[in-house]
Amino acid sequence: MSTDISAGRACRDLIDAVELIDHHCHGVITGHPTAAVFDDLMTESPWPAPAGTSGWDSQVGLAIRRRCAPALDLSPDRSPADYLARRAELGAGEVNRRLLGAARLHTLLLDTGYRGDDILDVPGMAEVSGAEAHEIVRLEAVAEQVAAVVGSGAGYPEAYRAALASATADAVGLKSIVAYRYGLDFAPGRPSEAKVAERAAAWLDEIARTGVVRLTDPVLLRFGIWCGVDLALPLQFHVGYGDADVDLVRCNPLLMSAWLKATRESGTSVMLLHCYPYHREAGYLAQVYPHVYCDVGLAINYTGARSAAVIAESLELTPFHKALFSTDTFGLPELYYVGAQLFRQGLAETLAEWIDRGHASVADAVRIAELIGNGNARRVYQLG
Repeated sequence: MSTDISAGRACRDLIDAVELIDHHCHGVITGHPTAAVFDDLMTESPWPAPAGTSGWDSQVGLAIRRRCAPALDLSPDRSPADYLARRAELGAGEVNRRLLGAARLHTLLLDTGYRGDDILDVPGMAEVSGAEAHEIVRLEAVAEQVAAVVGSGAGYPEAYRAALASATADAVGLKSIVAYRYGLDFAPGRPSEAKVAERAAAWLDEIARTGVVRLTDPVLLRFGIWCGVDLALPLQFHVGYGDADVDLVRCNPLLMSAWLKATRESGTSVMLLHCYPYHREAGYLAQVYPHVYCDVGLAINYTGARSAAVIAESLELTPFHKALFSTDTFGLPELYYVGAQLFRQGLAETLAEWIDRGHASVADAVRIAELIGNGNARRVYQLG
């Protein structure tokens, strides 16, 4: 067994140089956030912290202050107030350029279906980051756009298919937030056209009555997912950890097993996002189903100093050609920078330990890092 410390260090240096494709992320805000807005964007909780505390009192808060402050010419031991003051002094544009540039991301695959008016779009993110950028289309967002203009429930199925085909003309993938709107325990089968038209009519009546355009009907959610399968683009699913809108019990990817069996030969790759605390379950699914992939993106930032352990756990069962990197950043460029840093460090620590214990060679470790960092995303999303 190898006990060569220099081998582990060499591994860390090589992995630090690996290109990263962030296969699930969002745009960043263009203005300077207030302390309250920064706090909100830094956490998944919609409620403020107790008096005398803030979102900075967390793993992600600690990681931002320790890691991002030097990139803004500030010592990491300064207070959150000092950090925000320095941020305001530099201006949002400069902060975005510094932190996104320092993250050293090669490509961004951007979900544009959430609060698109509040953040930079795909071209804007490409410009500020210096990275390639491509769009991921959210199924539910397209449905809500169709509902705002379609004349009847009977016309909804064809209108949705046409709108989805148009929206994905230049996109590299799709995403569903059925975990938020219903749960991952949705019925596996494809709904009939008649049932879809019936439920669409009821939804349109509800919109007319309430003025609220929010898709929660399980039949229509399932219809959108199957329309996504028909396009044969990689299809992302939110899994596990998220904000208070999710019922975490119903976000276990094992609940999708029957649907995964039904889509095994569809030609559609299923991308399980975030997965924590179900990352081991996701790894099992990625091992046994040929079209399933997974990441621990969102969890890396929010577990901070413990993120290396989460990365290691995620690779217990997940085949190396089925794991991907992501940050799920929304709003704050800090989350891109911290997510990339923690991923590089955590993966390097994991693989260096394998080398030290004789489980892998340096060449093995570099190949694994290349697959997870960019190779798998290039292959699945056909990025070239």
